Amino acid sequence: MDTIEVSNLNRQFLFRKSHVGLSKAKVARDAVLRFRPHVSITSYHANVKNQEFNVDFFKQFNVVLNGLDNLDARRHVNRLCLAADVPLVESGTTGFLGQVTVHVKGRTECYECQPKPAPKTYPVCTITSTPSKFVHCIVWAKDLLFAKLFGDKNQENDLNVRSSDSASSSNHAEDIFELYKDETIEQYGRRVFDHVFGYNIEVALSNDDTWKNRNKPRPIYSRDILPDEPTKQNGNSDKNCATDDQSSISAMTSLGMKNPQEIWSLMENSRIFIEAIKLFFTKREKDVGNLTFDKDDQLAVEFVTAAANIRAESFGIPMHSLFESKGIAGNIVHAVATTNAIIAGLIVIEAIKVLQNEANNYRMTYCLEHPSRKMLLMPVEPFEPNKSCYVCSETPLSLEINTHKAKLRDFVEKIVKAKLGMNFPLIMHGSALLYEVGDDLDEDMVANYAANLEKVLSEFPSPVVSGTILSVEDLQQELSCSINIKHRDEFDEEKEPDGMVLSGWHQTSLEKGDSSKTLGNGESTSTPSAMEADKNEDSDIVASGRKRKLDKAPSSAVDISSSANEANSLKKLEELDDDDDDDLVMLDDGDSAMNKKKRLQ
Repeated sequence: MDTIEVSNLNRQFLFRKSHVGLSKAKVARDAVLRFRPHVSITSYHANVKNQEFNVDFFKQFNVVLNGLDNLDARRHVNRLCLAADVPLVESGTTGFLGQVTVHVKGRTECYECQPKPAPKTYPVCTITSTPSKFVHCIVWAKDLLFAKLFGDKNQENDLNVRSSDSASSSNHAEDIFELYKDETIEQYGRRVFDHVFGYNIEVALSNDDTWKNRNKPRPIYSRDILPDEPTKQNGNSDKNCATDDQSSISAMTSLGMKNPQEIWSLMENSRIFIEAIKLFFTKREKDVGNLTFDKDDQLAVEFVTAAANIRAESFGIPMHSLFESKGIAGNIVHAVATTNAIIAGLIVIEAIKVLQNEANNYRMTYCLEHPSRKMLLMPVEPFEPNKSCYVCSETPLSLEINTHKAKLRDFVEKIVKAKLGMNFPLIMHGSALLYEVGDDLDEDMVANYAANLEKVLSEFPSPVVSGTILSVEDLQQELSCSINIKHRDEFDEEKEPDGMVLSGWHQTSLEKGDSSKTLGNGESTSTPSAMEADKNEDSDIVASGRKRKLDKAPSSAVDISSSANEANSLKKLEELDDDDDDDLVMLDDGDSAMNKKKRLQ
């Protein structure tokens, strides 16, 4: 259901500038028909999770080729392909890296045989009180300050907590982010500046215990950085006034700053901060109150960069350029169009093998950034299905949860939908139907299930307690699984924020002393580095740390086991939740001398 954006134009060969704003699916169809006019192509500008694209829809195909951009949709298509018994060719690119994998029911692992790492998140206390990395400042500026100033005014976030810390000070009431009637936008911007970078820091400093083993931040007030007179516009402010294109309104343009790769001084960041607020409230007043951060919104990126840099300066963290900040805030790593072309070719090669029933020749192929044994393409044999996979092997899962406190709603939202990716769940305890969704339900049933959502698990007529086995089913995906409930009283709020822990599909490790066995799916001989990005949509690459047999090179003898180990150490990648094809991943190549963090697209 995507439409074409300007940022899409550098990574492929079908779209042109004139196509910006149009449907990707329809434009791609038209582009192909221009050079292959006799091919029959049907395009759908729709969500692949719509009910019209059900199992019967998938059954009409001989093979499915995935070019999706998020984990949720990939899991959904994987399940429909399993239910329809249709082979799936998965793919993705990230900068110079890429991969193509083949998934055939009963013969190879499915897409979910290896658990995908959860999106990187940061403890709230780190973001709001003790940032130590620039990404912490970006998350604060994007998800807290930007949201508070320009998003839903009624939505509470952690800036509200700080605002009410000093009840005795009338100057710092909870309406600090409201524009006063007799106040200019310049005055408002300075007041917000002084509150979040000055007053809030002073409040934080009042807790001596916090700073016993940390460097203390310094409060920053606008009077110490900016002159008393209003910020002067010395750039092309007329351009901002004349344009109807909201995305082109720019604080940098107003202030005559042109190079996005320069690191701004504290004064420049402060001027951008104030100017961005002025432009939002004067040129984009209709947007204020409804905005969410968008990496393609120039003014939003400028504001977040400036705010993150000022906060970074306060906490002694190195500042970053707009270009770098945009990459972190939008999880952007720049695409390489030739990698996409290579992967597209490999997808077709595997699809041809599927259509010709050449199962013994299926390969999972990785495109490398640097040659390994003079190869940039590393083909390996697919895995067999993982016997502990709850999707294709129907292995029971285990859920630790406080059955005396948690409600059915918690279970549905945090586990069934968020973790298991089910869209239309049906939940049963023995013969008792606890929850169901669907268009065919009458009003009484809908009301009954809505009431059930608010019940504590142990308070159902058939109590859900330790030892209970719940059956969960999604009729659209034709997927069902069993979940063994284990009661647990306490959870670590930082490490287990959901108040529940799902497990059961993770693989067992090698038995000690048995070197002939391969590592379990998803395990690695090397330890992946910690992620440095806040995420909300997926990276395109995921690779296993399991040893795989390489395809033999025809021109020379290759040490298969050595090459397999090399492939293994090169391929440990982690997957993130993200949007469209802009991703941040970490690579651990297994070599201590080469163990570097890399930005990948």
